[in-house]
Amino acid sequence: MIPKNLSKNRAVAVVTAAALLSSISLPALAATPDSALVMAWNIDAISTFDPAQVGEVVTNELLQNTCDSLVDFDPADESKVVPLLAKSWDVSEDRKQITFHLNEGLTFPGGAPATANELAWSMQRVVLLGYGNAATLTEYGFTKENVKERITATDDNTLVLTLDNPYPTNLILQAIGANRVSALLDQKTLTEEEVDGDLGNKYLATNTACVGPYKLVQWNAGESIVLEANEDYYGTQPKLQRVLVRHVAEPGTQRLLLTQGDIDIARDLSPDDLADLDGKPGLKVERVLKPQLFFWIFNSLDPVFKEEKVRLAMRYLIDYEGLGKSVMTYLGVPRASFAQLGATGALDAAEGQPFTLDLEKAKALLTEAGYPDGFEASVLFGTLPHSAPIAQSIQQNASKVGVKLNLERMANAQLFARIRGREFQSGMLAWQTGVPDAHGNASRLVYNPDNSAEAKLTQIPAWRAGFQNEEFNARVKEALLESDPEKRNQIYYQLQKDVMEKGPMAIMFQMYNILGMSDKVKDWSWNGFRVYYDTASK
Repeated sequence: MIPKNLSKNRAVAVVTAAALLSSISLPALAATPDSALVMAWNIDAISTFDPAQVGEVVTNELLQNTCDSLVDFDPADESKVVPLLAKSWDVSEDRKQITFHLNEGLTFPGGAPATANELAWSMQRVVLLGYGNAATLTEYGFTKENVKERITATDDNTLVLTLDNPYPTNLILQAIGANRVSALLDQKTLTEEEVDGDLGNKYLATNTACVGPYKLVQWNAGESIVLEANEDYYGTQPKLQRVLVRHVAEPGTQRLLLTQGDIDIARDLSPDDLADLDGKPGLKVERVLKPQLFFWIFNSLDPVFKEEKVRLAMRYLIDYEGLGKSVMTYLGVPRASFAQLGATGALDAAEGQPFTLDLEKAKALLTEAGYPDGFEASVLFGTLPHSAPIAQSIQQNASKVGVKLNLERMANAQLFARIRGREFQSGMLAWQTGVPDAHGNASRLVYNPDNSAEAKLTQIPAWRAGFQNEEFNARVKEALLESDPEKRNQIYYQLQKDVMEKGPMAIMFQMYNILGMSDKVKDWSWNGFRVYYDTASK
């Protein structure tokens, strides 16, 4: 059914895209369209396309291909940034002001001009709405009171960011410039669609309205996504006209669709599936280490998990090595530090994962914490294929020291809602930073500026865990503003070691972005921070 408010052209696009999408469920050996990239992916976590609110990895990837940011991560070297909306930028001598010069001729899908004025409004909007992604800007001194004076457009092609401190320029470019919070939104459309002063938030729950290589033309919740190339895009046109994403939760079904030729890419395959597909004629396995950590988070407001030694004991119930060689063979590498491998200031592989499965150590710590006979607690987890086997492995180990863990599986959207609402004892999920710098995760997994329930800092996992350590907060701030690179690294090195002992989560693995792919797909491009749909071809 076509919504009544769709334009004629867009309605035609939806019908055409829907027809293409339905074609991927043909019998065995059905060919995918030559003009479309067809993916099977678990997309049940999608709840909005608003850059001010999105927190899920899946939606972030889709937004990165529909909503350009000020700058981009260099596909060949993720530690560097390259121009995107901004063709160049200047930095003041005191490092407190960055002036971005935008490309000329920017337009929204449909041809309406897009300028620095709309971009300033778009970025101000993130702070004014106050959803989770506001923290991306507020941590650098932008507030509801000052954001209209500190993010300004001096003309149609010039945007100026005025900072409160001389932060490392590259960090600002990575954290803000290459982030979804600098997406250029269609102010006119969002203002027209505004409901009760929401600045278009309800509209963006099911739509995109921004400048990018693709545009969203269809989303059926729990079923499918259709992106279509934006013919009004200022940059190079995507090589493929459409990206079709089919919601398929089961890895085995994704594998079957891939081997039958019904899809081009499978995004959630199990290690067994990947091992079986690896090297098969006509198929290939692609992977890249990404800045995503899979962890077991503990609610520090809970009577049991508020105890530091209980949280530390849980770390010794994890069989990092065994799981790394079985469940996680293709999916990730053991990692206990909050700073991901490859980040500035990160501990190396050995120091960043000092734990082993040690039931005696766990038992001793539980005794010291006042739980010699263990306790009972729940563990929430979602539909990621590795979540259940990891949870079950820990459950078995925990039972040997008197800890009864009750496992509860749920849809990812429900899991995220429970964790963000602090309605849990413990849970297993992933978190992905947006910058290749230790500050990216320090500012979310360690730093918590306000632990009150009223703060609702839902995009800060430390807040979700009810964890606040003022000493840790001070050290995160100190490292952020330290101008000497070596001193800055040393602060992060020690902080990582201390957080592994006292922090609110047991980080277990750093994940790979990995997929099974038909060899029909050419020029697939990605790094730890971006997937570039527009370069793919057939």
